[in-house]
Amino acid sequence: MKPTNVSPCVITDKLNECRKFYTKHFGATITFDCDWLINLTLNTSDRDVTSIQFMSPRSPRQSLFQGNGLAFNIDVPSSDEFHKKLIIQAGLEIVMPLEDHPWGDRGFSVKDPAGIHIYIYHLIEPSDEYKQFFTEPEETTS
Repeated sequence: MKPTNVSPCVITDKLNECRKFYTKHFGATITFDCDWLINLTLNTSDRDVTSIQFMSPRSPRQSLFQGNGLAFNIDVPSSDEFHKKLIIQAGLEIVMPLEDHPWGDRGFSVKDPAGIHIYIYHLIEPSDEYKQFFTEPEETTS
């Protein structure tokens, strides 16, 4: 059986800040919003929708996300335009500068209010060194 959807849920005490960050900077739509959980959707293409949830801890067993070991990769038409919008116009702090990468993208990173690294990129031609690592996706069966 194949999953129908997979989405991250980040446990944070910065629920309001995350709501504002993703709606303001990425055009996220709020599809569920109660006092302890929000569901945000990003329309990533005509057919694909990506969901991200943020929630306040509901029990002692739920630890707050500490800001390490998680990155959201967001593919955009132009990372240069997003860089201008987020860094120059909105004044967000840059974590990784805008640059071309030999594996085939041009991108930069910022952090969201919960401490998640947001890598914003667009595809470019990979260097000859990295072309060998690309494969065609295999068909899967249910």
